[in-house]
Amino acid sequence: MEEITEEDIYSRIKEGPIHEAWHRIGIKHHHGINIPLFSIHSENSCGVGEFLDLKLLIEFCASVNMGIIQLLPLNDAGYETSPYNAVSSQALGPIYISIRSLPFVKSDEDLLLDLAGFKRYTYLQKVAYNAVLAAKLEFLRKYYYKYFDNFSKTLTYQAFLKDNPWLHDYGLFKALKDDYAHRGWFSWEKKHQDISKSYKKQLLKEKETEINFYIFLQFLCFTQMEEVKGYAQKKGVMLKGDIPILISPESLDVWHARENFDLDYSAGAPPDIFTPTGQCWGFPIYDWKHIEETKYSFWENRLKTAGCFYHMYRIDHIIGLYRIFAITRGKGPEAGVMIPEDPSLALRQGEHILRKFSSITKMFPIGEDLGADIEYIRESLAKQAVPGTKIPRWERDHLGDKAFIKYEDYNPFSVTTVSTHDSETLSLWWENNAEEVRHFTTAQGMKYTKHLTQELRFQMLKDSHHTNSLFHINLLSEYLALFKDLVWENPHDERINLPGTVLPSNWCYRLRPSLEMLLEHNDLKDSMKNCLPKK
Repeated sequence: MEEITEEDIYSRIKEGPIHEAWHRIGIKHHHGINIPLFSIHSENSCGVGEFLDLKLLIEFCASVNMGIIQLLPLNDAGYETSPYNAVSSQALGPIYISIRSLPFVKSDEDLLLDLAGFKRYTYLQKVAYNAVLAAKLEFLRKYYYKYFDNFSKTLTYQAFLKDNPWLHDYGLFKALKDDYAHRGWFSWEKKHQDISKSYKKQLLKEKETEINFYIFLQFLCFTQMEEVKGYAQKKGVMLKGDIPILISPESLDVWHARENFDLDYSAGAPPDIFTPTGQCWGFPIYDWKHIEETKYSFWENRLKTAGCFYHMYRIDHIIGLYRIFAITRGKGPEAGVMIPEDPSLALRQGEHILRKFSSITKMFPIGEDLGADIEYIRESLAKQAVPGTKIPRWERDHLGDKAFIKYEDYNPFSVTTVSTHDSETLSLWWENNAEEVRHFTTAQGMKYTKHLTQELRFQMLKDSHHTNSLFHINLLSEYLALFKDLVWENPHDERINLPGTVLPSNWCYRLRPSLEMLLEHNDLKDSMKNCLPKK
């Protein structure tokens, strides 16, 4: 195993493509929490975690001496509950607008009466995503008709339109989706699938009111998230966004700019020990040749928008920048091939793309580099000082499945996290994988017990903050599990998503306590602070 010295760390950072980003955040150990926005709630929430709720979460993060809040994607996903299946790579989800805090609401008796109806959603155990979205859009449409004129002529709103030229295409796309009852664009009439310039001009005029409605919602989203980012900076906390590599085939991006994609293929994953038949995700692959020819304008627009809200970004499936498992559309994973197949070509492609990204955005990147047969890609990321991801239960060395890598041997260019939104929680892993847990605890010098005790849970969390990784970020819910009254009684209710399934339990996880309760829970805050290295 390669040993990376402190001298190596500084040398790789200096020579790598993201050296400026490293110096912006500091070359040191960073600690933080990870939580989907939809999972939090405050006394002001209306059925789902909202943008301005993040200010309370920032206060909590700062109070436990942690400096990073990692979020799942916040893009507009329409009525699709998965945040990784958005209808736009740039637009934010209107469901997250803090409607109670909008200008004029507190003096509008009619709107205040409507707000009262959201209480029934806020304290449910699971997020009622579609019901909340429908109710919020109804509220926001009423707000738009009443108050849009108060915003539309302002210099701030006009500057927003100028800075975001994609908005009118987005508004038109959303208006058409409404006309087609939210069906995918490939089921629309041909004239709407492939709109001519003259017909588009006509539609922009005919649907001006609806288009302006959706543009206005983005103005509200952007305004609130920019406020949150500014608040985070004042508190010394960095926001880490999530940028999925792949784009939904039903998205505005594919509808409006199909030339960026190769629609003959669908991305997926080859067979492995977790999915013996492989996976087909249904997302189109990129036409990197066209993206290169257009000077990466698609990615430039996407990353510059994300940079308005985040200091850091997680590149979901970063190995997809190097090579992708492509499946001929209409066939199964058994027909898939790696593009490019040659590892040397994959390395050249991935490193070139990462250099392009670093020239586009000031955000600090962290890659989700999980998968089979990717060691050469992990080595490439480490060489460039781009952190990857270490999930201790999955970190094995070349000696076999039972040989776990010790914490002190982790590559420093990585983030250690005990679980993810797609994995079992620590509790479920411990209960369901006794033999694996026994080997893991032996390798890490821990005591093994049949059931995960609170002492061992704390040790796991504390150890995750003392690995050789330079980043240490865990799901907030894993810390809450140190106190039985802060988590749901059934441990399965603490899971966020079960990959490869479409279940009503996916993407609706809600923290049991409110943010206000967390801020007042001194025992929790002390436990979290005690997980960190002593200064």
